[in-house]
Amino acid sequence: MRNLDLTTLRSFVAVADAGGVTRAAGFLHLTQSAVSMQLKRLEELLDLDLLDRSGRTIALTPSGEQLLTYARRMIALNDEVITRLTDQAFEGEITLGVPHDIVYPAIPLVLKQFNAAYPRVRVQLEASHTRVLKDKFAKGACDLILTTESGPDTGAETLAVKNLCWVGAPAGAAWRQQDPLRLAFGRLCVFRGIVADALDAADIQWEISVETDSDRTIEAAVAADLAVHAMIDGTEPPYLEQIDHSGALPDLPRQQINLYGGQNPASEVQDTMAGLLRSAFSATSAGRLRIA
Repeated sequence: MRNLDLTTLRSFVAVADAGGVTRAAGFLHLTQSAVSMQLKRLEELLDLDLLDRSGRTIALTPSGEQLLTYARRMIALNDEVITRLTDQAFEGEITLGVPHDIVYPAIPLVLKQFNAAYPRVRVQLEASHTRVLKDKFAKGACDLILTTESGPDTGAETLAVKNLCWVGAPAGAAWRQQDPLRLAFGRLCVFRGIVADALDAADIQWEISVETDSDRTIEAAVAADLAVHAMIDGTEPPYLEQIDHSGALPDLPRQQINLYGGQNPASEVQDTMAGLLRSAFSATSAGRLRIA
């Protein structure tokens, strides 16, 4: 009688959900070689090829697709037994990546609700740029990430769609000086290229007068009326304001707030976090919770 090992099944499911060994290893906090060895043992036990490795990406064979259904059921049943019979509290860590400009106020609320449900699970919050977060997610360094994008990539779930707006100093005049228009942007900010394209299309001369990796530096320069910036509607701090330019500046495309990692959660903990994010950003779209 041959017995399936749940550890190898968890690795198999993680690889299937993540689409590769590298990301799965990151989610499981194991090395790639350890995950590959577990998959090899599982295939040897069943004497079946579970993964099609002939292409550039890993795909499941028909036998692998069939096993995946059983593996999910076996893991879920195991976890239910452990939870029901031992009342074991969830422990561990989950890594959530969020762009700097959409942290408040939705994320503090999400973290508070999550901590109430899983007080022994540590949340590692990574606040960075969308490009950096997507790279970390691809490498398995983040369990879930939010992004601000003009359109979603594969695996994205759109939580909200918001206007991208021009912002400046209260009653500021920097936006009126368009020969050239002075901009303040981060080096990796995804809005930088969007704004440049819009200004070029409108035949408005511009220059980057403040370039930095610090959001606080950008906000200080804009608040001093040294330059203008672009932010998602509602994310501007109280010491900046949206510019009422009456068409003197070009309209900017709407931006999506997307969630990656929530459609095929690796655990109940991750699924709960994804659900809280959906609820929070649904509330912002309905005006019940304003991002500010």
